Amino acid sequence: MSKKSMSPVERRAEELDTIAAVLPIERRDELAELLTDQDVATLRHLVNEGMGQNTLRALASDLAYLQAWSLAATDASLPWPAPVALLLKFVAHHLWDPEKRKTEPDHGMPEAVTQSLRTQGFLRSLGPHAPDTVGRRLATWSTLTKWRGLEGEFSSPALKSAIRLAVRATPRPRKRKSAKAVTGDVLAKLLATCASESLRDIRDRAILMVAFASGGRRRSEIAGLRREQITVEAPIPVDDGPPLPSLAIHLGRTKTSGADQDEVVYLTGRPVEALNEWLRAGRIESGSLFRKIDRWGNVSPRSLEAAAVNAIVKQRAEMAGLEPADYSAHGLRSGYLTEAANRGIPLPEAMEQSRHRSVQQATSYYNNATRRTGKAARLL
Repeated sequence: MSKKSMSPVERRAEELDTIAAVLPIERRDELAELLTDQDVATLRHLVNEGMGQNTLRALASDLAYLQAWSLAATDASLPWPAPVALLLKFVAHHLWDPEKRKTEPDHGMPEAVTQSLRTQGFLRSLGPHAPDTVGRRLATWSTLTKWRGLEGEFSSPALKSAIRLAVRATPRPRKRKSAKAVTGDVLAKLLATCASESLRDIRDRAILMVAFASGGRRRSEIAGLRREQITVEAPIPVDDGPPLPSLAIHLGRTKTSGADQDEVVYLTGRPVEALNEWLRAGRIESGSLFRKIDRWGNVSPRSLEAAAVNAIVKQRAEMAGLEPADYSAHGLRSGYLTEAANRGIPLPEAMEQSRHRSVQQATSYYNNATRRTGKAARLL
């Protein structure tokens, strides 16, 4: 079928197919229905510009949600730029007071809009959205507006005031991404469940050790690692034994780095040995570093998904007799800084490895460790 004979939806579906290798899309047909020609052109432009895959996935997901909400709430696609009234409507539909809803059924998102989004699989929560989710989607909306060369109303006092008041009206306790940090003692328990010489144990041992020792890498960074990002470094001499093996991981552009900045972290000793063992056992010479293993023990050429890294942490926690709900992949990140604080490693040195850009964020882990073990907590 020639492009001239295609419908707009079919043409957009084909355009989405061409970027699927960089931006995996499981709901291609639905997105082709929702997104406009300009939306798809923007995604293609961002792929060509080299935007990170995880950022693109999140952006495409937010854009699809915004379009679905606009169609359900206004019977029209998103206007560019969006007027303040529409931005305020978005806030009102997503940040509302459950108590007020009991006496005012029209408060919050209208039932027709809710059902439309739920039927399409865009809405799962029963109550108001998390303020962070609303803020992220508004940020995506604002960014897309700027990429179109337009000026939006996202900094308007009316919108800022509406968000501030809505958040106050619907207080939520802030939840950590991982209820508990995977500190050194917890990590030892997880690693003890990887004691066999099975491919799965060898792989999971390498994942846990590399993710923790490299500064608590994000699950998306671990899942996306490739053999070409690893370079062997000169062994590190020690006083009481043979030199320790060392390697560098070239992370490229990360969530907190600049567009042209190549982030590098280093591994020494046991994590290097664990990774080398996996490379040998899995016969990983190029391509994805951490890969799927099927039920028959075959190593797939396909990389693990970020969610699989999270599942591995939870599975190993359960095998270790811990409560899996308390731990997640992010616990390796918070655990690294917490462990560094417990061992008296200076904050700047720990941040060099974790690649945290926010001293405030990194300091919170140090402060928690200090408060927990300090004199103020032991007055009695």
